[in-house]
Amino acid sequence: MCSDMKKTIVYMMVLIMTACTSYKKMGQIRSGALGVGLSVPDERPMEEPDVAVRIDSIRGTLSGEPIIMNAIRDTETGEMVATDVINASKVVARFRNVAERAGYVSISFDVTVPSEMSESQWQLKIRPFMSIQDDTLTLDPVFITGKGYREAQLRGYQRYRQFLASIVNDTTDLVRMRQLEIFIERYFPDTYAMKRDSSIVPEPLAMNLFGVTQIEALKHYTIQWKKRLNDRKISRKDLMFNKYVKDPIVNEGIRLDTVMTSMEGDFIYRYVHTFKSRPKLKKVMISLFGEVYEKGVEICSLPFPSELTFYISSLASLADDSPRYKMHILERRVFDNTKAFIDFRQGSASIDTLLGDNSSELRRVVKCIDDVRSRTEYGLDSLVITASCSPEGSYSLNQKLSAARSESVRKYVGEYVPLEWKDSLRTSELPENWGQLRKLVENDTILNPNTRKRLMEIIDGPESPDQKERKMAGLSCYKYLREKIYPKLRSVSFSFHLHRIGMFKDTVHTTELDTVYMAGLRALKELDYKNAVSRLRQYGDYNSALAYMSADYNHSALDVLMKLDDTDPKVCYLKAMVLSRLEQHEEALKYFKLSITYDPYLEHRANLDPEMTRIRKQMDQSYY
Repeated sequence: MCSDMKKTIVYMMVLIMTACTSYKKMGQIRSGALGVGLSVPDERPMEEPDVAVRIDSIRGTLSGEPIIMNAIRDTETGEMVATDVINASKVVARFRNVAERAGYVSISFDVTVPSEMSESQWQLKIRPFMSIQDDTLTLDPVFITGKGYREAQLRGYQRYRQFLASIVNDTTDLVRMRQLEIFIERYFPDTYAMKRDSSIVPEPLAMNLFGVTQIEALKHYTIQWKKRLNDRKISRKDLMFNKYVKDPIVNEGIRLDTVMTSMEGDFIYRYVHTFKSRPKLKKVMISLFGEVYEKGVEICSLPFPSELTFYISSLASLADDSPRYKMHILERRVFDNTKAFIDFRQGSASIDTLLGDNSSELRRVVKCIDDVRSRTEYGLDSLVITASCSPEGSYSLNQKLSAARSESVRKYVGEYVPLEWKDSLRTSELPENWGQLRKLVENDTILNPNTRKRLMEIIDGPESPDQKERKMAGLSCYKYLREKIYPKLRSVSFSFHLHRIGMFKDTVHTTELDTVYMAGLRALKELDYKNAVSRLRQYGDYNSALAYMSADYNHSALDVLMKLDDTDPKVCYLKAMVLSRLEQHEEALKYFKLSITYDPYLEHRANLDPEMTRIRKQMDQSYY
């Protein structure tokens, strides 16, 4: 008994000391004397730490004890997923220059938890925020969980599993099955026979002489109090989960959940975040917010460390903003035309609006005339109306017929043109449109190749039009020609001969802003690099090379740059950068030295471009 009393006294003293320690730490946190650190990483490689503390990354398991593992750090990205405690000197800089590449920016910062903040029964929830232009974005949080806190979480899950295990899932466990079976055997022999027979008993037969159904029998033999208790447990599952699991283990939307078994040094987590850049993005700020939890309840907020600033440099900032112009030749005389398929009866020149598609075709012609008339910068010199015929009949007859049809159309159109245009209407005729016939035959997909070849020989032959038509009439394909191809030759063309009002010279040479080029430059600045490349590639200049580099088309960029002037400092700088990307470091160093000879500022610019780091180091070494 005395021994038990001593153990109790020792246990109580430990509890009191622990409570006092926790209370003291909480006071330091609230006063700001103790808090989480936020800093930019030291650019020097971090030394591998001694494995003095063991930490695990819990991904929300509901069974077993915490799995303890050694720290792991990604040597390529520097991101620490489950990390050991690291004693490292921290830089005091609150900003860093980072580069945008291919439309993305990657930033990294260190979250430091001092060893004095270690407490087995605590969980630190650290939430980074990124301020980008006018938006504030929440990044994935980092949880630092004490071993005792995690064990309490897992105990809660274990109690909840025990509660779930008490729920009866097999409803037969709630029925006095032997008594029910005897009752069914006695009063429902057909149903009882189904125990060894798969036949179906219709519901009307599943009722005994006393009017009792099988469902009623099942209800009678069910242990109702057990069923009610079981139903109540089912309805309270969510309530019991909240009762037992005070703070659920998070599985998604979290960067790290690390269980600390001990903490003899500062805990450092290297947070790496990559995001899509935005046009005109100059900087982003990172801030931290956080809380301390005990038994699933927030007990205090963490003091906010000073925010970090990352200044974003983009290749687009090297763009040449000079406007680009192109030569434009302005002609005084302007020509426009349209064609209509107006059908005439055989041998007739009269317009019949009810024939074929004449009505819609004539409406379209009138609308076209109105559109030309609405262009007030132009004046009409003449509108020439030309009707053409197919090769059927004699050439002389078709000549008279096409002239008569042109005149008929002129009179019809004359009713719809303004008075000042009436004297400008002219007619012409095209008796037989052999040129159009040749195109139609050449592109026809129905005629076989030999027939097409023979027709082409006739059309291109030296004979007169009437002789050619007679030769074609003797071919087996003549019916097809008359029904399918000849109708397309009976058309009326409208040729508008215009002039620019107020312009007296025949041609004027002017310069105008090259809208395609400027759109490509705008796309480059808006980080739409593929669009910039598609618009600028045809120019083969400095900005097109910059667009290629921004889209990571380095060989194409180098091809363009090698054709440009080496006396331009920015050209030399881009050559150095792209050669560095292509691992041609000696050539890159040569062009970098040349660029800063012309423009010393570019040596400072090199601090913003990661491709130039090795080149700068080479140059520094060459001075010694």
